[in-house]
Order: sequence, then C-alpha cells, then structure tokens
Amino acid sequence: MDIREAQSAASELLSQAKAQGATAVELHLGEFSFKAEFAPPVFAAPAVAAAPAPLAAPQPAPAAEEPAAPAIEGTPVPSPIVGTYYSSPSPEDEPFVTVGQEVKKGDVLCIVEAMKMLNEIQSPCDGKVARIYLQNGELVEFGQTVMVIQ
Repeated sequence: MDIREAQSAASELLSQAKAQGATAVELHLGEFSFKAEFAPPVFAAPAVAAAPAPLAAPQPAPAAEEPAAPAIEGTPVPSPIVGTYYSSPSPEDEPFVTVGQEVKKGDVLCIVEAMKMLNEIQSPCDGKVARIYLQNGELVEFGQTVMVIQ
C-alpha cells in the first residue's frame, strides 16, 4: 500500500469516527499506522475553518480568541451532522435562502454534504433569516449554528 492509499483510508476513517461521536481511533495499514484522540465538541460561536493539522501533532488551544460576533435573538439552526455546507443545490443555482428572506417551517435552508450524501437542513419554524454564519463550501461541525431564524 502506498502513502496516498493510506492517507485516503485514514481520512475516511477519521471522518466516519468523528461523525459517529468516537473519542479515539487507531488504524494499522501494513507499514503505516496512526492513532488519534478527539476532544469533546465545544459549542461556541462558529470559527473560520482552518487547514487541517497533521495527524501526529495535536493542536494547542489558542491563547486568546477573537471577540465573538454579537448574539442575534431568534431560533438557531444547528447542523445535525459534520460535513460541508452548501447554500444552493448546485454552484450555478441561487441560494436556498438569503439574509432577510421569510421562511416557513419545513423550507429547505441549505445542504450539508457528508460522505457523498446530501442532507437538506429544514427550517424549524416560520420567520425571517436573521444571519447566516457560514460561507458556501465551509466545513460545519455537529451542533454548530448554521443560521438564525427570527
């Protein structure tokens, strides 16, 4: 097995393990092996996605975070899964919703792609889209607020 195959297998295993709430994972593929432990999820204001760190080196906590955006009153819409946020059904289509748009309970707000499955996120209530926290193509964590409906 070459390094690319091992990296692909490791990446797939990590994605599945995090999506299922695992706290640790260990993989042995021929001469390649690694072990990863996950910190419990922290439900805070969404952060800008950064490039993934190497598997062997855990990331230290930042010394000081940037100030969070002011909280917006309304109903938060959390992501039910880990995946990639998409605001429209395809790149050439208009977004499902925009800030200020009125929505009804059950309207599709966005898509979160996980393992090649497209999961529609629906509005939990009637109201107006007050804020969208993510940009198209950004990674989203389980429980991370995607948008707020007022």
